[in-house]
Amino acid sequence: MPLASRQNELMSLEQWCALGEDTSTRSELQEGVLIVSPRPRLIHQKVLTKLGAGLLVQAPPGFTAVTEPDVVIDSRTPATVRVPDVVVIRENDDESMLTAADVLLAVEILSPGTRRVDLVLKRFEYAEAGIANYWIVDFEGTPRLEALTLVDGSYVGDWVTGTHTSNAPFPLTIDLDAFA
Repeated sequence: MPLASRQNELMSLEQWCALGEDTSTRSELQEGVLIVSPRPRLIHQKVLTKLGAGLLVQAPPGFTAVTEPDVVIDSRTPATVRVPDVVVIRENDDESMLTAADVLLAVEILSPGTRRVDLVLKRFEYAEAGIANYWIVDFEGTPRLEALTLVDGSYVGDWVTGTHTSNAPFPLTIDLDAFA
C-alpha cells in the first residue's frame, strides 16, 4: 500500500524498512510517525566526518565507528528508528539493521533544526533503550561536548571544552577544537 494512503496510520518497522533508501533527505521514525528533514549544513557534515574518522582510528580491534546508520530504538509498532550522527559498535559480519543493544556510543551533533530533539527527546529515548554512552556535540560558539553515561536508567555527565578523554567505549581522546 502506498505511503500516501497510510497518512493516518502509525508505521511498523516492516513498513519503515520497505521504504528503501533515500539520500536526498534525512528520515527517522518516531513512534510510528515518519519524520523527514533536510540534510544537515556543511559544518555539520565536516564535524561528522572528522569525528567519525577520529573515533575510527582510535578504535581497537573488534570495534568500529559508523556514520548515520539506522538504529532501531523500539521495534514494536509504533516503531522508533533513529539515525545518530555517529555510533560506535562492535565489529561483526551481520549486515542487518542495528538495534540499540548494538550501540556502545551514540553521538549527535546539534543543528538548529534538531537541537531540542537531540538534547531532550533522543536523550530520553537512548536512555530508555539502554545505550550506555551518549555524546552531544555543540559547535555553536565554543565547541563543546556533553559526555553522558547511563546510570540507573538516566544519563549523567558534564559539558567539556577543549580535549575530552574517555575510557568508554574504549580509551580515546577527542580534541574538539580540531573539529571546528
